[in-house]
Amino acid sequence: MTGVIVTDPPRADAAGVAALAGFGVATVHEALGRTGSLGPGLRPIQQGVRVSGTAVTVLCWPGDNLMIHAAVEQCRDGDVLVVTTTSPSTDGMFGELFATALGRRGVRGLVIDAGVRDTAELRAMGFPVWSAAVCAQGTVKATAGSVNVPVVVGGQVIRPGDAVLADDDGVMCVPRDLVATAVKAAEARTAKEEAARAAFAAGELGLDRYGLRETLARLGVRYVTAEEYEREGTAL
Repeated sequence: MTGVIVTDPPRADAAGVAALAGFGVATVHEALGRTGSLGPGLRPIQQGVRVSGTAVTVLCWPGDNLMIHAAVEQCRDGDVLVVTTTSPSTDGMFGELFATALGRRGVRGLVIDAGVRDTAELRAMGFPVWSAAVCAQGTVKATAGSVNVPVVVGGQVIRPGDAVLADDDGVMCVPRDLVATAVKAAEARTAKEEAARAAFAAGELGLDRYGLRETLARLGVRYVTAEEYEREGTAL
């Protein structure tokens, strides 16, 4: 595997990336037409934390964290480190020493499609992590990889400088040229949800607010009494 370290990738607008943190992953994902999710395999080691930042991407050999060391140098304030491997790995590739170095550089968190360790220390430090595994198994530093190249996590292509948003619901990526669009769409969806929340609190049903009675009728769903159900032997 031949490696490359790209030192100057373009990054998404910092103000737009910061604005994304005002919305949850679920909201932005829905607002963008249910796109960008990195899937259910990445879970937070902490709760109640949301971060947004620009991606510094790392492609490692399984069980080898050499390129994470190389990536630290390329990180700057407002970044999120995104790590994956050339084939599946659950080894603990990242721990509190890496977090100490990244925290010094203003990195907002880690997304890794592999394993982490030192989770208690990471939580105590307040360094947010989303990972595919937690594993005490360590790694070597022997094989070349790449930094700041496009990577694929959960079927989603992440380019260096793309916006990454993560919270208790998971992780998503917003292409760097769509950040402003994502913010506007999320604002509109939030306003729509606030109106629906008020309506539901007042007693309105989703069936009526969203016109779903017509959908049920179109699909042939009938309302029957319990007596009619027993008499007709209707199958569920």
